[in-house]
Amino acid sequence: MLRCARSEARIIILVQSPGRILAIDYGSRRMGLAVSDLLGITAQGIETLQRRNNRSDFARLQRVIRDYEVREIVLGLPLRMSGEEGTQSQKVTAFAEELRERFHLPVHLWDERLTSAEANRLLRDAEVRLERRTQAVDRMAATLILQAFLESRSAGGSGKWRDC
Repeated sequence: MLRCARSEARIIILVQSPGRILAIDYGSRRMGLAVSDLLGITAQGIETLQRRNNRSDFARLQRVIRDYEVREIVLGLPLRMSGEEGTQSQKVTAFAEELRERFHLPVHLWDERLTSAEANRLLRDAEVRLERRTQAVDRMAATLILQAFLESRSAGGSGKWRDC
């Protein structure tokens, strides 16, 4: 049996500023939103935002950031299967820059390949009807993006993200 002397025992406490992490699955018609718990362990989908225009989209995001005390943002980056960036990736990168400038929060881009397909599969397996699935898929994709980000971060890896 291995024993530690009292002087050798150590407790590591992770201190972070209070707040949550917001994940966004960005699309041309809808944005799925998910937030972490305060400890940054679990992700919970909160809503699917119907896109209207930049002004109303950013106003809604501002309310979410305030209401949930968001301290960081994770944005899904749609890469091609080869890992290259396409047209939509460039739009997401520009959106990430605007988020960072408007809200003065760290923004991380997360490789979101196949998250929408996985979200669709999970909803289909849960027997969610098609009309409800359409509304839920973006929120579920944001939840999957955030959960993967949180797990990668807790494992100490850089995962599939880059900072904006």
